[in-house]
Formats: sequence, structure tokens, C-alpha cells
Amino acid sequence: MAKRQLQLLLTLAGGLLGYWRKEAIEQFLLPIVGPLFGIDTIPGMAYWAAFGCAAIVMAASAWLLGSGFERIRDWEDRVAKTPSLELFSGLAGLLLGLVIAALLFPTLARAGDVGTLLAYASTAFLGVSGFRIGYKKREDLVHVATFGFGDKKKKGAPIKDEHKILDTSVIIDGRIADICKTGFIEGTLVIPEFVLEELQHIADSSDLLKRNRGRRGLDILNKIQKELDVKVLIYEGDFEEISEVDSKLVRLAKALQGKVITNDFNLNKVCELQGVSVLNINDLANAVKPVVLPGEEILVQVIKDGKEHGQGVAYLDDGTMIVVEGGREYIGATIEVLVTSVLQTSAGRMIFAKPKLLEKAL
Repeated sequence: MAKRQLQLLLTLAGGLLGYWRKEAIEQFLLPIVGPLFGIDTIPGMAYWAAFGCAAIVMAASAWLLGSGFERIRDWEDRVAKTPSLELFSGLAGLLLGLVIAALLFPTLARAGDVGTLLAYASTAFLGVSGFRIGYKKREDLVHVATFGFGDKKKKGAPIKDEHKILDTSVIIDGRIADICKTGFIEGTLVIPEFVLEELQHIADSSDLLKRNRGRRGLDILNKIQKELDVKVLIYEGDFEEISEVDSKLVRLAKALQGKVITNDFNLNKVCELQGVSVLNINDLANAVKPVVLPGEEILVQVIKDGKEHGQGVAYLDDGTMIVVEGGREYIGATIEVLVTSVLQTSAGRMIFAKPKLLEKAL
């Protein structure tokens, strides 16, 4: 609305200015059009034409000015979201490029107009190239500027406080709060505002199951913020050009150079394809589960039939599913089974076994 009002005011101001300065317009146009049409004065319609032309010029200027303001605002937002290390490295490269251009400028300028043109072109080229090279070589610049003492990764200490970005699924899951309580998660937990909006949308759902899941996620966040000794950052930025929350998480992880914490199998794969580091809660859970190897004998209770004919399904105390071949006839009974194979993925662990009684009969 403010942009339209500015355009309207500038258009009216331009028109009034053009009409007010009609004498100046007459002095400018009369020597040109007078001899062509044989007239000594400018007709009244010419003044209205000047009014319209001035209004059009000011309207175009207002439109360009408004577009320029919007571009400047977008540029400011991008600069504000750019990490300081990347920004200063790019500026250092820009300064170095301009210094080289300044050394070359006098030599090129002696070659006349063509040399002067080449001098200005080389200044622009070296400035832009210096910024791009400095931005890409930011880690090497820090290493040189600190004489190697800033390279903390090789000495076992992180350069900066690493960001861990939580997605919606891992918040609703709830195990992240217990993991943070143990102290295994270091750095700052980043909770994007668009994730909070998705949680709020789930918590307001008409579906009872979704509503309970959303409220559980909000309770977990309150617990992390108020009860646990961890750093929490609410990221208020957004990527309006992206509609999917998962894609926004990937973009945010790249911008902050952080890691995504999730238990979503599909998001895990997308992050791997995009080169973003992932901490999968299911992978951690699988890593700390009791190791079961093929050939071991365990005691389980078969509670239901499986998908395939004759299969039975049992569970370990930690929730790991055991598929018992030929175990359908033992539903409701506690039997000893022999582990035949173990399948482990990011989605969980599955154990295949057969009844020990059947093994003895064979």
C-alpha cells in the first residue's frame, strides 16, 4: 500500500511540476517546433502534454524506486543471514582484488581511451573475482590469518558452536529430550519457526491422533527449553520461495552449516543427496540396542501371526520385532528361537528366527 501511495504522489507531483514550469517548456520547445509549423507561441494543449509527459516520467521513476527498495531489502535480508565468516572472507577477497586493480590502473590508463576503458573493466572484474574467491576460500583465509592456530578441527576442538536443527518428526517422537538430558548432544539446538507453525497446525487438527501428536511435540519443546541445560535458538527466518518444510530444513542446514536431527527416513536420504550432515535418532537407537547375532538362541513370546503364511511375530523388550518362521502355531506361547538373520536399516531393526523346537526335530 505504501508503495502505491508513493507512486501516486510522485506522479501528481511530476504533473504539477511540468504544468508549473510551462514557461521553461515553451522556451525549450519553441525554437524547435516554431520554424517547423510557423508559430510564435506554444498552443495550450502542449502544456497539458507536458503535464502528462512529466507525470509519466515521475510514475516510471516511482516504480523503479519502489523496485529498487524491494531489491535492497532482499539484499539486506540475504546479508543478515550470511554467516560472518563467509561475509568477511568475501570482503577480504574484494579488497585484495581492488588493490591489484589499483596497481594495474596507471599502467593501463597510459594507453589512451582504450586503456582507460580496460582499466575500469579490469577493476570491476578483479573486484568481483576477488569476492568470489575469498568466499570460496574462507577456511583457508582463516588458517592463514591465524597462522594455523585458528584451525581447531585438526586439534580436536570445534571452530564454532555447531547448530543442530530439529525437524517436526523428531520433536513429536520425544526421545530427543532424553538424549539432550544425557549430554550427548553438543552445540545449539535450532528450532525453525516454520517447524513450530507445522507443529501448531498439527496440534489444531480435527483428528484426535494428530492433535495429540502435535501437543506432545509442543510439550517436548517446553521441556527442552525450561528443564534441560541446553542452548536453544528459535530461528525466525523463512524461505518463502520454498513450500516444503523438509526442503526448508535442508536449505537452513546449508546456511548455518549445521546438522539436521531427524528420524524421518525420507528426509535422511534427501539430506544425504544434498550433502547435509544428518543425526538420525533411529540409527542411534539401533546402535545402542543389545546385539543379536545369527546363531544365538533367545526366549520370546509369539503374540500374533505375520504377513507371510505360517509366520509368527514376537518382540524384544526394546521393541525390536522378531519374525518367527513357522511360529504361527505357537501364538500365545513362550518358546526358544534360533536367530537366522538380522536386518538393520535407518527405519529400525528386524530379526528373523525359527523355533528351536523345530530345529531339534530336524
